[in-house]
Amino acid sequence: MSKKQKKSPKPTAPEVTASRPASSRKKTAVAKLTIAAMLTAVAVVLQYLEFPIPLVPSFLKLDFSDLPELIGAFVLGPIYGVIICLIKNIIHLPFGSSIGVGEFSNFLLGAVFVFVAGVIYQFHTTKKGALIACLVGALSMAAASIVSNYYVVYPIYAELWAKGDMDIIINMYKAILPASDNLIKSLLIFNVPFTFGKGLIVSVMTMLIYKPLSRLFERLNRRLAKSSADASPVSQKPFQKKDN
Repeated sequence: MSKKQKKSPKPTAPEVTASRPASSRKKTAVAKLTIAAMLTAVAVVLQYLEFPIPLVPSFLKLDFSDLPELIGAFVLGPIYGVIICLIKNIIHLPFGSSIGVGEFSNFLLGAVFVFVAGVIYQFHTTKKGALIACLVGALSMAAASIVSNYYVVYPIYAELWAKGDMDIIINMYKAILPASDNLIKSLLIFNVPFTFGKGLIVSVMTMLIYKPLSRLFERLNRRLAKSSADASPVSQKPFQKKDN
């Protein structure tokens, strides 16, 4: 009797499809990094477009570089928003005039803002949820500004530029409002409204442009889905659930 020829074993289902999820994850990661890089570039440019506003000390300047970070937190998730904020300030560091103190403050407050807003939006992807996320994020940033400025930023500024004399900084506030005769009063009267107002302005701008921009990200999602059935979505859909 002739020996039966052994049939080569058929590849199991996991062996056939094992590479597909890995490939999909790689494509998703590349797409997310691409979006994050574009938003970071915009944030870097916006950080240079700062300007003073009246009724606050001249060293408090307004910029809108938190805008791409907030969009990134909504589109990609809160961690991406924080990463965009970090890279933006690292790039700005060699060109700043504060020996890194201003960049540290900008990162700390911006990270609080976009992380809080991004986390809330992850669980409430409605227009109402986005509004609440922005409001709570702005309030959190304003509250964080008291702690960071009182215990870290202003003491460092005083050591570097005022020989440790905090009164020199306080006098800049007193020149505008004599009642702000100590640091905590100055922060509550000037910095908190300034920081909260900045957060509100960025939030309004985000609400106006986020939905149009999200259509571009949705197209990216569709292209990714066509190239791989197992691809996970790059971005969250804007306001995908109806408000009650």
